[in-house]
Amino acid sequence: MDSIVGEAGDFTVTLIKKPRYIIEDKCTGCGTCTEYCPVQYPDRFNQDISYSKAVHVYFSQAFPLVAYIDESCLYLKEKKCTLCERVCQAGAIDFGQKPQKVEINVGAVILATGLEPYDPGANPEYHYGEFANVVTSMDFERLLSATGAYGGEILRASDLKHPHKIAWISCVGSRRVTEGENSYCSGVCCTYNQKQVILTKEHDATAECTIFHNDIRSFGKDFERFYQRTADLPGVRFIRSYVSIVREDPVTKNVTIRYSTPDEGVKEEDFEMVVLSVGLNPPEEAKAMAGKFGIDLNAHGFCLTDSTNPMETSQAGIFVSGGFLGPADIPDSVLTASAAGSQCGELLNYRRGKLSTARVYPPERDVSGEEPRIGVFVCHCGANIGRIVNVPEAVEYAQSLPNVVYAQEQLFSCATNSSREITDMIREKGLNRVVVAACSPRTLEPLFRDTVREGGLNQYYYEMANIREHNSWVHAKEKEDATQKAKDLIRMSVARARSLEPLPEYDLPVDNAALVVGGGIAGMTCALSIADQGHEVYLVEKEKELGGTARRIHYTLEGMDVQAYLNDLIGKVYRHPLVHVYTGATITEAGGYIGNFVTRVKSGRGTAEIRHGATVIAIGAEEYKPTEYLYGQDERVMTQLELEERIAKGDEKVLNAGGVVMIQCVGCRNEERNYCSKICCSHAVKNALKLKEKNPEMDVSILFRDMRTYGYAEDYYREASEKDVKFIRFEPEDAPQVEAVVEEGKPVLRVTVADPILGQRLALDADCLVLSAATIPSAATPDVASLFKVTLNPDGFFKEAHVKLRPVEFGTDGVYLCGMAQYPKHIPETISQAYGAAGRVLTLLSRDIVTASGAVARVDEEKCVSCGACITVCSYGAIDFYESPRGRRARVNPVLCKGDGVCNTVCPTSAVSLKHFTDEEILNQVEAAVQEEELLQLIDSAV
Repeated sequence: MDSIVGEAGDFTVTLIKKPRYIIEDKCTGCGTCTEYCPVQYPDRFNQDISYSKAVHVYFSQAFPLVAYIDESCLYLKEKKCTLCERVCQAGAIDFGQKPQKVEINVGAVILATGLEPYDPGANPEYHYGEFANVVTSMDFERLLSATGAYGGEILRASDLKHPHKIAWISCVGSRRVTEGENSYCSGVCCTYNQKQVILTKEHDATAECTIFHNDIRSFGKDFERFYQRTADLPGVRFIRSYVSIVREDPVTKNVTIRYSTPDEGVKEEDFEMVVLSVGLNPPEEAKAMAGKFGIDLNAHGFCLTDSTNPMETSQAGIFVSGGFLGPADIPDSVLTASAAGSQCGELLNYRRGKLSTARVYPPERDVSGEEPRIGVFVCHCGANIGRIVNVPEAVEYAQSLPNVVYAQEQLFSCATNSSREITDMIREKGLNRVVVAACSPRTLEPLFRDTVREGGLNQYYYEMANIREHNSWVHAKEKEDATQKAKDLIRMSVARARSLEPLPEYDLPVDNAALVVGGGIAGMTCALSIADQGHEVYLVEKEKELGGTARRIHYTLEGMDVQAYLNDLIGKVYRHPLVHVYTGATITEAGGYIGNFVTRVKSGRGTAEIRHGATVIAIGAEEYKPTEYLYGQDERVMTQLELEERIAKGDEKVLNAGGVVMIQCVGCRNEERNYCSKICCSHAVKNALKLKEKNPEMDVSILFRDMRTYGYAEDYYREASEKDVKFIRFEPEDAPQVEAVVEEGKPVLRVTVADPILGQRLALDADCLVLSAATIPSAATPDVASLFKVTLNPDGFFKEAHVKLRPVEFGTDGVYLCGMAQYPKHIPETISQAYGAAGRVLTLLSRDIVTASGAVARVDEEKCVSCGACITVCSYGAIDFYESPRGRRARVNPVLCKGDGVCNTVCPTSAVSLKHFTDEEILNQVEAAVQEEELLQLIDSAV
């Protein structure tokens, strides 16, 4: 970008379009130019491990899949060599291209510039770039990738051999105050370490993997189980120790690491490869960008935002999402993108729908009378499938199957160029059925159906064989058997594809109002964002007042006055003409379908029937009431929320206490609740700092397992330590013990804990004991889940449709979620997710119609005996009785039906069938599951 002028709603942005030296419309992505180009240099995309050419496609899934020529080109530097121009049959090379200035007029800007991995090369203690087999975690990612330097093989740079013994060093560039490194926690490193270990073990089950760490910060949803899964793998060690890289063996090139353990003291150990788990830096151009856009940066170089609106920069009309906000993982990046989009929607709502154009598909061919002509496309999925399954062999087998007229392999079937290949082959080969053997239809079936439509076929002429989740992922150690199973799955899918029929879909009108269930910060923020974009919102809260858990919170680590913010938010809700609030309310009934829900609410205002097109669930969570550590038996024992309330009220018993002890992980990270509550460590540090502020002489101790003060909270953890807050680690198998005693005539709480560093038990006398209690799902969660037909995860929190692709949506269409109902989170994270949910809601409510699936049940009235079994088992209320000319019969509402097939399994007369999963289609698959000769043997044995 060159410059930006104007104001919110009316910006003029000047862009510099660099020359590609390729005519995009002519380039076919064939790769001939790259093949003949004589210039080789280290490939930045592959972390300089492999080599690239001066003309190349940046990476295999680039969009558009068009080559470009970079500054290493001999012609551009020295006017030598035009070999690429001479071999390009499409005539796409154009060395005459010049940089172009392009001006665009926009109403808002979203900065989504991402972040940069920390470069350890500047710090000599890591020996990166000096020792051949010291690599970064980003290097290792490229080694793991099928599109990486060695085609998915993990090889050492020194001898191109597979390393068997690998070490990961955590917190490289993060959680350090040395010059050139970052004081904050990058948040993602502990978990990607574990991912890399798991993938390494899949490559080599006998590999020895060691992770050196300070704390294991697996704080995200389901991350604790992921950590345990990694730790339980044979040959995997987690060692809590700071380390140093000592030397490189001049012959073997192995790397020696020095570390310490409580039991054995200082040790040295050799590893064949060392992976530096690097943290995350602001984008390189952050300062320049801040100057151009007139925005402020925080002390760490990321975009400065306010806790009350984490997507809003200091410049009106300019928003931020993803990594430029600070270290973030994929789900956070996705939801903040949606959140920034929602805020743009608020600003530019007056333009909504005026610039969009409807997508036009080619006319649908009627192929119902044709002999099946099936095309099979087998995906490598990078290394996910291709490393286990012999894909070329599977393709060759597919070509031998009846009615298969074309088969090919693809590196990534979901890539843009691969979708185009499928569409082209439908036309070129006259295909009327398509089978894609790849991953789960849950993830990518909509994409491939859309691809089939682009080829002029009804989308239900598509079938997917799951050879990843159902095959390569579960048979990673049985490559030959996995290849045979892939053939079996492809054969079954081809057999089913022969019987596929075209199905119509249903256009449904959309009621442009929304229902938000839950009146805490998440619910109110989401409701206001939807209402600010012109839609009526019904906000339902079970308590008599809005505010939720935030009513018990008074300040944040960053210094936000929570009660002032909350009161302002509640005022905005009540003043907004499009927000209708129901407090002290109970939902008695919920029905309907996407775009057309009907919910009955009982409140002090009577009973109301609310019609709405979308539902947002934001019912929050609760604080666990401990049964441990004398809680409820001694008034000096309290939870963190209770402590905060007492501090805010000026309770002298707390503020004048001589000693306070806090115990972390009370009620979670155990067998009953196998998850981390995420917010407890930061809350403990926050309250400890507040106590030290009020009474600097107070003795405050925090007993913990892992301090999970991720992100910028790490700075406050360090501040607490500098203010003499004592942090004492304990192991879960030797948890602290608490008893009430009298010491020198004064009643105290005595906490004893084993210190693994000192190797002895400590006795701490406290006037107050504070328990960092788990955050647990709201008691109303199961009932709400039942009413709105949404699912829960094993911990009882609401389960999103997809943790990365759809983090604020449910599998039930038209229902969304945000806030602590999804998982514990801090207030800024809650606000981000609330805006993110609003953004997704608007993609529905801004439309006049939605399309419902054609894969629904139907009833054969000739066979129906009106027993009602199908009505009883239908979870969606999609079946009822009606009076037909033949008497009372069951009928299916195709709009409500989700095609789960439960109804036809219980029908005693087989009157109910499921379109797209007919008996003929399923039986064809079953018959194809067994090879013909095996089938004959089974028949003979049965006879």
